[in-house]
Amino acid sequence: MSVSRRDLLAVRLTDRPAPIRPPWTREADMARCTGCAACAEACPAGIVRMEAGLPQIAFAGTECSFCGACAEACPAPVFDIARPAFAHLAAVTEGCLAQDGVACMACADICPEAAIRLRPRIGGPALPELSPSLCTGCGACLSVCPAEALTIHLREPAHA
Repeated sequence: MSVSRRDLLAVRLTDRPAPIRPPWTREADMARCTGCAACAEACPAGIVRMEAGLPQIAFAGTECSFCGACAEACPAPVFDIARPAFAHLAAVTEGCLAQDGVACMACADICPEAAIRLRPRIGGPALPELSPSLCTGCGACLSVCPAEALTIHLREPAHA
């Protein structure tokens, strides 16, 4: 089978995950965004960043505290604080140190909602287990995982 360069590039572009938008927004809301960057400038944690003229979340070393500064600063009707803040939640992947026999509790210790509990097991360290109903998608666990074994993914449509 022959694969063209165009085919390879098309796969790479479509396989990229959708950006995580600021709290209380959805991808459809971005059509009303003016690109002014007021939300990014107002974010005290510095996790709202502008990419291609639109805001997105970059969980790099800190989490969203849901302070609402981004929503207050936005001059356009982009934010709706009546709905859940994020349509995504964290997930533990196969790279987790505990799954490889190394005791690590960093994600459970940092989670402000106690959404990650450690499930004891015989013959190895406790395994992190995420409760989707408690996870706010704040990103706190992402920044502390030494193995970078936590990811963010969209909730099932019924929970978003």
